[in-house]
Amino acid sequence: MEQWLSVRQARGRITAAVTPLAQTETVATAAALGRVLAEDIRAPFSVPAFANSAMDGYCCRFADIADIAGESKNESKGKGKNETVLAVVGEAFAGRPCARAPGEGECVKIMTGAPLPPGVDVVVPKEETRAKENGGTVAILPGARRAGLHIRAAGEDLRAGETAIAAGELCMPAHLGLASSLGIAQVQVFRKLRAAFFSTGDELRALDSKESGELAPGQIYDSNRWTLRAMLERMGFAPLDFGIVRDDIGALSEAVDKAAAESDFIITSGGASVGEADFIRTVLAKRGEVLFWKVAMRPGRPLAYGKVRKPGGGETDFLGLPGNPVSVMVCFYQFAAAALWKKAGRKEYSPPPLFPAIAGARFKKAPGRMEFQRAILQQNENGEWIATPLPDQGSGILSSMTRANCFAVLPEDAGPIEKGETVQVQPFTGVV
Repeated sequence: MEQWLSVRQARGRITAAVTPLAQTETVATAAALGRVLAEDIRAPFSVPAFANSAMDGYCCRFADIADIAGESKNESKGKGKNETVLAVVGEAFAGRPCARAPGEGECVKIMTGAPLPPGVDVVVPKEETRAKENGGTVAILPGARRAGLHIRAAGEDLRAGETAIAAGELCMPAHLGLASSLGIAQVQVFRKLRAAFFSTGDELRALDSKESGELAPGQIYDSNRWTLRAMLERMGFAPLDFGIVRDDIGALSEAVDKAAAESDFIITSGGASVGEADFIRTVLAKRGEVLFWKVAMRPGRPLAYGKVRKPGGGETDFLGLPGNPVSVMVCFYQFAAAALWKKAGRKEYSPPPLFPAIAGARFKKAPGRMEFQRAILQQNENGEWIATPLPDQGSGILSSMTRANCFAVLPEDAGPIEKGETVQVQPFTGVV
C-alpha cells in the first residue's frame, strides 16, 4: 500500500519543488499594493535625514540644566525653587528650522518634528516647564533627564544605503508608505503569476450556460471554478479560467497542454482520487511527473502534485485538488497558497497560524488523519475564546464555509476533543 504523506510532509514537498518566477516589471509605487518586490529597496538617504524633536517643548544644552536633573518636580513646582531659567532666543517648527545656535543659558522653543538647532542635545517637554511673565524666558522644572532625551537622531530608523525593504517582500500599505517616504516613485516587482484552473466532471454544468431554471438529471452547477477564481484574485494573481473539462483522457490531455503553455501554475478540481473516471493522475504522468497524490487529511485526501512539461520547453507546476467544494478550499489554503506565493517570488510565507481555544462542544474524530473541521469562534463573557464545531462536517457542504469563521485543526494522532478541552484553531479572518 502506498504511504500517505502527512500535511506537513506534503506542504514541504510542494514548496520545495516550486521554482520562483524570474520575469519582472517596473510599476509605480502607488500601484504596487499586493505585488512582490523583485529587488531590494535601499534608503537613498538616512531616515530621519536630520536630528529632530520628538516633543513640543524647549531644546537646549544639557549642561545648562544638569544640576536639576533627577530632583522631584513636585518640590519646586510653583515655588520658584530649584529651577533653571533660560532665555528663549528663537523658535523651530517642522519645515521652518531655527538657524541660531543657543548659547549658555539659552534655549529655543521647538515643535515636534522640527530640526534641532546646532549645539543642543536635549529637549524638555512643554509640560515640564513654566513660562515666565514676559515670555522671553522659560523656567525648566526639575526632572529625570539625560543628554539626547526626546531627540530623534539622524539615521536612527535607516542609514543611507541600508536595505529598507528586501526583495521577496509582499508590498503592503506600510511598505508603500516607507518607499514613498524615501522618494521612491517606482519599484521593480515580479510579474503577476498566471494561474490556470479548470473543473473536471461530466456532471458539472457551467453557470453561464444556464438555459432554464432546471438542471438535467444528475447535473450540478460548478461552484469550484468560482471559488478558485475568487481565491486567486484575492491573492493578486492573474487567473486563467479553462472552464469545465469532461471526464475523457483526450479532453483532459488537451486542456492540460493548453494550460501548461499559457500559465505558470495549474490547479484543477476533481479527478484526483482512485475512481475509474479519475484521469488526472494518468494525464499528469504522461506529460511530466507525479510527486504524490495521497495526504493523510480530512477533508482533501486525494491531492495530486507534480510537474507538466510545457510544449516549448520548461515546466508548469500542477496541483490537482479533490472535487468536493470544502476540500477545494481547505487544500487551497493549506497547500496551494504557500506554493503560489513561492512561485510568485515571495520569500517568507507561512501557513495560517494556529492558536488555542476552548472547545465549546465535542469534536468527533478518530486517530489517523489530520482534520480541518469548520467551527465558530467567539469570546465568552470572561474574554475566553470558544470554538464550537458545526454539526455538519461533510466535504460537500459548502454552506458550512459561510457559517464558520475558523478551522479547528485536529492532529493526526488525536482522538475526540471533549468540551472544555483545548483545541487549535485557524481563524478565517485574513485567510479565507
